Amino acid sequence: MKKLQLTSIGFLLGVMLVACNNDNESEQEENNPSEETVSADQFPNEFLANNFEIIYNQTSESFQEMVSLDEFQEVGSDFNSGVNSLELVSEMPIQNLTEYQWISDEGDKGITTHFADDQTIEGIQLTPVTSHPESDEVYTENTYQMPMTGEWFTFWGGTNELVNYHYAVESQRYAFDLVIVEEDSTYKGDPTNNESYYAFGKDVLAPREGLVVSVENNIPDNTPTVDTNAEEPLGNHVILEHENNEYSFIAHFKQGSLEVDEGDQVNAGDLLGNVGNSGNSSEPHIHFHVGDGVDLEESTSIRIKLENGEEPVRGDFVEGF
Repeated sequence: MKKLQLTSIGFLLGVMLVACNNDNESEQEENNPSEETVSADQFPNEFLANNFEIIYNQTSESFQEMVSLDEFQEVGSDFNSGVNSLELVSEMPIQNLTEYQWISDEGDKGITTHFADDQTIEGIQLTPVTSHPESDEVYTENTYQMPMTGEWFTFWGGTNELVNYHYAVESQRYAFDLVIVEEDSTYKGDPTNNESYYAFGKDVLAPREGLVVSVENNIPDNTPTVDTNAEEPLGNHVILEHENNEYSFIAHFKQGSLEVDEGDQVNAGDLLGNVGNSGNSSEPHIHFHVGDGVDLEESTSIRIKLENGEEPVRGDFVEGF
């Protein structure tokens, strides 16, 4: 997506190698006119072959100002230790670039790259990846639907930290963050105005029948790209109790938009409120996860069994009701 605000949570074995700046692309091309170009398809094999200089020469000037070739070679060699292959797990346009993410054959290391249209590599991020295979195999006993209508985009979702930054936190491990994308962007106009975002004000629906056990409706919406509210992470929200001791958490509603109160019984597809940008949110979106208790901090997230059988990950489009 051309204009998404990417939340960065990865680490490069303690060092981040990330630089995104398109201003110096033409200058880099002039400096290296005859260098071999590595495509995104070729990148994992070239990286595992320790062809770091070829890759480095394709990176942007801003990247090279942050990281020297010697540093890149050292960290790359450390990363490659014990890695036999890399599997592509996500591909998506973002901020006028294309993001590619690969995970190692052991599932313990990941690479994120950002390629410009002219094949300049604007950013490379090497990330240790944790896994929780036991909980990954446990799904909700109930089936759910995504809490909206129409086609939305999965900005975060999946079973590792590369595709889902929630994954590191047990209480939100299998959460989805959903946005609306048109022409590779989540907004049109002023990015600091909530009204510019396609998702803002859209209906949020009950993902399954249940009892409303917790609501918040009075937290102000954040200014996109300017501030967030980490003190009240869910922001305006609705928590629904379902059978089998499962609880839906739907968060970041627009201030004052809730249509339900504690004690209400709702059916699947009933209107809960409207999409907002409250709580720990940088732009209007829907946060949805299911846990085994009503307390956000004390509950454990459960992998959601969707009614259509799909298992969306970062970069996938999904349908609601």
